[in-house]
Amino acid sequence: MKAQRGDSLNRIGTLQDDSTTVPPITDFRYHSSFSSSIKKQPVSAFFFIPCVGDRFLPNRCLMDLDKAHTLLTSKTPQFNTSSNFNQAYRQKLIENLSLDSQGRPFKIMVFRGSPKSSRKSIRFVDELRQEVAAIFEKDCKQTPYRCIPKGEKRVLDAPRLRNDYYSNIMSWGMNNILAVALGPELYLWNSEDQAVHKLLQVRGGNDWPTSVTWSEDARTLAVGYMCSNLQLWDVESSKLIRSLQGHSGRIASTAWNGHILTSGSRDKSIINHDVRAANSLASCIKRHADEVCGLKWSTEGNRLASGGNENLLYIWEASKMSSSKFLHRLSDHCAAVKALAWCPYQNNVLASGGGLSDGCIKIWNTEKGICINNIETKAQICGLEWNRHHKEILSGHGYSIRENQNKLCLWRYPSMTKVGELGNHKSRIINLCQSPDGITVISAGADETLRFWDVFGPPTAGAGNSMVSDLQGLLSFRTSLLR
Repeated sequence: MKAQRGDSLNRIGTLQDDSTTVPPITDFRYHSSFSSSIKKQPVSAFFFIPCVGDRFLPNRCLMDLDKAHTLLTSKTPQFNTSSNFNQAYRQKLIENLSLDSQGRPFKIMVFRGSPKSSRKSIRFVDELRQEVAAIFEKDCKQTPYRCIPKGEKRVLDAPRLRNDYYSNIMSWGMNNILAVALGPELYLWNSEDQAVHKLLQVRGGNDWPTSVTWSEDARTLAVGYMCSNLQLWDVESSKLIRSLQGHSGRIASTAWNGHILTSGSRDKSIINHDVRAANSLASCIKRHADEVCGLKWSTEGNRLASGGNENLLYIWEASKMSSSKFLHRLSDHCAAVKALAWCPYQNNVLASGGGLSDGCIKIWNTEKGICINNIETKAQICGLEWNRHHKEILSGHGYSIRENQNKLCLWRYPSMTKVGELGNHKSRIINLCQSPDGITVISAGADETLRFWDVFGPPTAGAGNSMVSDLQGLLSFRTSLLR
């Protein structure tokens, strides 16, 4: 039997062999007559059965899906017992076709994700958002609120306080006593009972204290003078212990490191004095090209930072100072380097501040000798103090071309973003010093006032403390004499 290619599909119903004729197909629905007659057809006849589909999308026109579903899901037998499929096989089919991998009834178009995945379904997005919001609110409640004061806690009148950028005339010891030089006189102010005691007075009009520093145990007070003298005083007995020699110019900076007293002078030298020895001169260094106006020992006592009026900053190792060999020579500042402060929670980090022509706070990694941050304050930097309770640093400013003049600026570390600014000084700030508990900072201004700021205070319970701060700001206008 041969058929033309063009009309083979039109003549499917007329194909026949010696015995039976295949009934014509008018649609693709299931016909019982087709089932009975198809068994009698030769194999070649099946190649002409219309089949809309391919191997990926099979044609199911010959399937009775309703009957198949009934056979699979019905609990009562719907087929002959003579079937080759046993009960175990039927149960396996039911489980695989009607239940998912977790034994739940299978539903079309429901995405359940991978069984191994620990992520929650998309339907839990709202619950997750609520959970995150609750956690955030809880953290906000637990995070303590710290109010930056708007005004001073106390103001002391300080007559004859000298307007000298290079002097360091104030120090607060561990005995909670503030030592401050006012002209030719040096006073002690007890912060517990507010008692004032005059320790010394210099005779003559050409000499006065230019640097004051308490020892670490607060038993001895080192006083440097305009005429190159360096004295040690016993505060309890108000007696002079000894005088130390070696300088030939103004001693504007002093720093203690245990039993070693380091002094810097206008004669460009740095001297280490061993106060236990009869001959106190331990080492003398002459590296600066101008006056040494800033000295600071690190918390561990293994490194010394020295700033000079020639805009240089030196880092020294305590074990190598006798050889005059420095660890780093840093020349990034453009003005005198007076303000120095070692970080209390990173021993190798140092903050330095430049004078009016520089106006920058620089944060240094003293291990590598590199500047890790630089902030332009656009004002003369007269003092730096680290906050021991929070990661912050406070800067005191003097003259300015544009901004921050006579202000205290609080910076967040390590981002060095400004937290806020304080200041009611009518003239530039000369010095800063910090209380032993690390809460209060005193600023000495050229307006002959000492202002006490609780800027480093611990966290408070809530924003209601701002009312207390406002009240303190109002009360701060009440001043008292230091002497």
